Amino acid sequence: MSTVTSRLSRQQEKQLCFLLNCSRLSLLFKASVHGYTADAFHRRCDRQGPTVTVAYNNSYFIFGAYTSKDYAQTGQNIADDKAFVFSFNEREMKKKPLRVVSTEAQRSFVDANTGPNFVSLLFLHNNTATVYSNPGTYNFDPVEMHGNDLQLTEFEVYRVEGAGSLMEKPWRNIHWDFEKKKGLMDMITGWKHGMSSVKKARILLVGPVGVGKSSFFNSINSVFKGYVSNQANTGCAGTSLTTQFRAYSIKTGGGKFLPLTLCDTMGLEEGLNAGLDIDDFASILKGHVQDKYQFNPSMPLQTESPAFCKEPELKDKIHTVVYVIDTCKVKLLSDKMMEKLAAFRRKTNQLGIPQLVLLTKVDEACSAVASDLRSVYQSHYIYKMVQEVSVNLGVSLSAVIPVKNYSEELELDPKTDILLLNAVIQMLRTTESYFDDLYQEDD
Repeated sequence: MSTVTSRLSRQQEKQLCFLLNCSRLSLLFKASVHGYTADAFHRRCDRQGPTVTVAYNNSYFIFGAYTSKDYAQTGQNIADDKAFVFSFNEREMKKKPLRVVSTEAQRSFVDANTGPNFVSLLFLHNNTATVYSNPGTYNFDPVEMHGNDLQLTEFEVYRVEGAGSLMEKPWRNIHWDFEKKKGLMDMITGWKHGMSSVKKARILLVGPVGVGKSSFFNSINSVFKGYVSNQANTGCAGTSLTTQFRAYSIKTGGGKFLPLTLCDTMGLEEGLNAGLDIDDFASILKGHVQDKYQFNPSMPLQTESPAFCKEPELKDKIHTVVYVIDTCKVKLLSDKMMEKLAAFRRKTNQLGIPQLVLLTKVDEACSAVASDLRSVYQSHYIYKMVQEVSVNLGVSLSAVIPVKNYSEELELDPKTDILLLNAVIQMLRTTESYFDDLYQEDD
């Protein structure tokens, strides 16, 4: 997946955060990537809570508007006493930003099916890279606001993160005590499914580049080793760091292997002859691909290859597919990537293999979760991302599991462990449904 990056410099983002009294901005929409249209804007920005629109022009102005309310295309005038429009100049960063509030309490913005409409400023006017400007509701000087330059060179929308973004009650219940962690580890270690010919659940991790597939294996491995371990290659790169098909077994601190195998693949990429090929994916599901097979994105594995297993047994096949998605990038998944994920989903469904979704990097996606991981199931934003993934990938809400991997830590954290272990439990329970279906077929 190509990375969608913010145009804001670190200093500019810091200045905006100060103006908004927030801790972090999370990019939802970038017009140069997603399109200068109202439809593209609404698909990625509706029902996201507090957001800030940021427009750029050739006169070095950065200007936009903030609302604490949702966009929902109701067609109504929206009252928001926290809304305001703002502007500053890239060449005058030391100068205090312009900030103007609405003079009409009941009409802070118009929640229509247009681009963001703050009455005095209408962005993406007529589905073009322009802004309509008519001071009045927000009483500003056009020269100060945008230098009378209404042609946009870029337009972005950010979710505004700060404290107080939690639900009163968690939408999933989870126990965070040490005894719970021990109980989860014992459940995983002692898991049995009743299929005598298969000793381990074989679980395939699939997802775009950089979402944390290899990190998830490392994190589970770390929990059972008792210290942070990095067996699988991880890091930041434009293309997949995993170039082989790998089937990882996990050993406990006592030397016993867990009853599951985590299989890692190349990351999914948008381009042709790049990333995991769907034919290779199908071969993996059917058990034809051997451990350490070196992927060739320009040519899928051939049946005459020595690496092709012609007569795979049940233990060689994939029993559960887990799609791994970066929570920070849910709103930025391109149409091409969604099409590729949908194609992989169809292939998996055809083979009757159950599926789950892991949402990684929940701490990076929500500042409240970063402050306390135990708030993950009270986060409005994480819940919205779970809902969105559920709809877009066609899986149930219960099949979407938020997690945090170990990435920069040197020591284990019990809360991180419990979240990871709960994810493994769900994978094993999902695998049981695969074997249950086999039992029914035998009957």
